[in-house]
Amino acid sequence: MLKTLDNYSVNGFFDEAIIDSNHSRPAAKPLFSQLKDTPFNSFQEMQKSAEMAIAQMGISFTVYSDKGNIDRLWPFDAFPRTIEAEEWNSITKGLKQRLQALNRFIEDVYNEQEIFKAGIVPLEVITSSRDFRPECIGMKLKHNSWANICGSDLVRDAEGKVYVLEDNLRVPSGVSYMLENRAVMKQVMPEVFRDMNILPVDQYPLQLLSMLRSLCPQNCDNPEVVVLTPGIYNSAYYEHAYLAHEMGAELVEGSDLVVLEDDCVYMRNIEGLKQVDVIYRRIDDAFMDPEVFRADSALGVPGLIRAWKAGNVAIANAPGCGVADDKVVYAYVPEMIRFYLDEEPLIDNVPTYLCDREEDRNYVLDHLNELVVKPANESGGYGLLIGPRASEEELAEFRALILDNPRNYIAQPTLNLSTVPTVCEETLEPRHVDLRPFILQGEKSYVTSGGLTRVALTKGSLVVNSSQGGGSKDTWIVVTEENT
Repeated sequence: MLKTLDNYSVNGFFDEAIIDSNHSRPAAKPLFSQLKDTPFNSFQEMQKSAEMAIAQMGISFTVYSDKGNIDRLWPFDAFPRTIEAEEWNSITKGLKQRLQALNRFIEDVYNEQEIFKAGIVPLEVITSSRDFRPECIGMKLKHNSWANICGSDLVRDAEGKVYVLEDNLRVPSGVSYMLENRAVMKQVMPEVFRDMNILPVDQYPLQLLSMLRSLCPQNCDNPEVVVLTPGIYNSAYYEHAYLAHEMGAELVEGSDLVVLEDDCVYMRNIEGLKQVDVIYRRIDDAFMDPEVFRADSALGVPGLIRAWKAGNVAIANAPGCGVADDKVVYAYVPEMIRFYLDEEPLIDNVPTYLCDREEDRNYVLDHLNELVVKPANESGGYGLLIGPRASEEELAEFRALILDNPRNYIAQPTLNLSTVPTVCEETLEPRHVDLRPFILQGEKSYVTSGGLTRVALTKGSLVVNSSQGGGSKDTWIVVTEENT
């Protein structure tokens, strides 16, 4: 064990590194062996070095506020999270299974609708969804793959069991920070990387490019792939630019693309026009094409949906896939896995109450101070109620919101999220974490070795989102001696 952790207490939570004051978890043992005599002030120096590297590398994110868009340096903690490779192999299988079922579901929504006919998912769940796109009805996609990039958020409970908390299928973000976190840690702890068997993450951009190329509607050797961004004022613009650069793809805005009378998409460049085969879009459906969706959108490309439906361009993630991003739909994913794949889910959902069901709604209203309540289509930690920490005024407000629009709310138990040692002012202290791995699906499937660990930097907080004061850690998938 680390001397610095002599007074560390897990406080009844599942800690990712420590079992008790005398024992570490297998994945953390090699790290503790490397750092066993490291005093706390050395961890503070590592933290300062990490923050300097982030500033020098210009790793930033944008927070939207009433006072405008504020660019901030990426919040990062220098003490890594470790997970055993053997456990990660099992998680990987579960994530691939889940995304396969979700893609089958989206295809079914816009075509045969067999799952509704079977009575497993109520049709009104879809027709009332904000992200259901009737314009996509009848579309069949290559590899039956609509959600090509998914970020599924994982959590552990107090017993250490892994659950999927939610799936992010529209325009999931965060993977660039996973990659940059690793680059920073290699600067901060280079000797540890030499002596530990930590699985790499840096192949993700090539895996992403390979997956995008596999979506090309035409059979060509070198498809033209572009990344479509809303522009520099988007909170994830850093990531858009980073991934385009790493893939060797063009970063474009809507005004850089045009759809001609042949229903093909072309990119404007200094040489004229060049046909585009695959678009990795980082803008929401509503802004993609003013001919079909919001007529006032200046971010999209007029005629883009027409070109897509004609089979002349691939779009990842496909329009309409957000219908499976709905938190109400999330509750049905285990049944989707059984229906489409004839398999049992390898990773469970968190128990979920749907407020549009009378029985569930009555339970939620009676136990509001015990539950976490979420709106069906928000992200970034916005619009949450954490019942045990809510005021009477907040509980009353959410009671009214649920009664006014029950379809828009789900509730889940307040999980005792797992913790990881974190560099604080005076010592290493436990802070709560989740994990967002990234799953790709095109011709083949791929899961990152780990993902973006998000950490609630405020003591006792369960909110890990960077927009809500959270930070991140590097995630190490460790091959231990027991598994070699």
